[in-house]
Amino acid sequence: MRRQHAWIALSLIGALSACAAGQDKSPPDESPPKAEGNDQKPTVAKGEVVTELDQAIWHVFQARNGDYWFGSHDRGAYRYDGKTLVLFTTKDGLPSVGIGGFQEDKAGNIYVTSDGVSKFDGHAFTTLAVAVDSAATDWKLRPDDLWFPGPQNAGAVYRYDGEALHLLAFPKTKAGDEHYVQVPRSQYPNAKYSPYDVYTIFKDSKGNVWFGSAILGACRYDGKSFAWLPEEELRNGSFGTRSIIEDKDGKFWFCSASHRYAVDLSEPAAPSFKREEGIRDATNEVPFGGIMSSVMDGSGALWMATYGQGVWRYDGKSATHYPVQDDGKDINLFSIHKDNQGVMWLGTQTAGVYRFNGTSFEKFRP
Repeated sequence: MRRQHAWIALSLIGALSACAAGQDKSPPDESPPKAEGNDQKPTVAKGEVVTELDQAIWHVFQARNGDYWFGSHDRGAYRYDGKTLVLFTTKDGLPSVGIGGFQEDKAGNIYVTSDGVSKFDGHAFTTLAVAVDSAATDWKLRPDDLWFPGPQNAGAVYRYDGEALHLLAFPKTKAGDEHYVQVPRSQYPNAKYSPYDVYTIFKDSKGNVWFGSAILGACRYDGKSFAWLPEEELRNGSFGTRSIIEDKDGKFWFCSASHRYAVDLSEPAAPSFKREEGIRDATNEVPFGGIMSSVMDGSGALWMATYGQGVWRYDGKSATHYPVQDDGKDINLFSIHKDNQGVMWLGTQTAGVYRFNGTSFEKFRP
């Protein structure tokens, strides 16, 4: 694999495992597994009251009711209501203690990615079973559907329509086929990933859904067709497409501060991606490397969390750097989340949770 960024500390396979946090077992091939039967019976979630968060908190999320959820790499999911911190694990119905993220539906149910997808209704966790008839015809785009990364090595994503969880394999591409020729599994049996595996999912202002892949770049699905912006064009090296964000001008940033893209998808058969200059410093250099995660604030400024270079806020004209350190040393970030009040939170690899206090990021202690 090409390695264009010396700052990348994770190997490709290790990074894919991080993306699919908690999925310790991979399917033996790239065919998406299909679960039989109905959803698992709900397991009442009593949880354990604790006083501290794990240090490897990779995901932060605030529900509409104000509760904060923190996803640990290998300890479970924490819920904090402002007073009490509760840890949920497999004892409470989660299929795994590795948490890959959180989402919420219109009814206020919380969905936890953890070796599949689990639904929390406020009292119990229910692991959703994959519809036995998942097929290419289940690729649909509806406003209220929830999308989740699929299992590692499956080359697929989950779509939940409120009733059924569909595991959808990406249509094969020339670039995907070429990857298997270049890295044949017969010679590399430990390569437990698919080039179509997804790091991040983003819905744009027009309702299209974007998928950031491990190898193949970014893919946009509009409900009818798929358009790929290849990894070579994005110039992310072996870092993969971990972050996708649309700025206030309708331009897209794909995991890199080097460039942004004007996207014209009016012709599905020949999508147009025009690369424009991204962020530069006074010497015309790109001030920071790859972006792990991005959000937009209420003013339209982008907040970009890097692997080991802190957080950068870009308002379209200038970039402001916010170092994130533990004991005077830069730490590796994993994700950034904007809460209901517009406050920025960080999930980190090994240093707990950080919150922006208006001037800097400080460690959060419940």
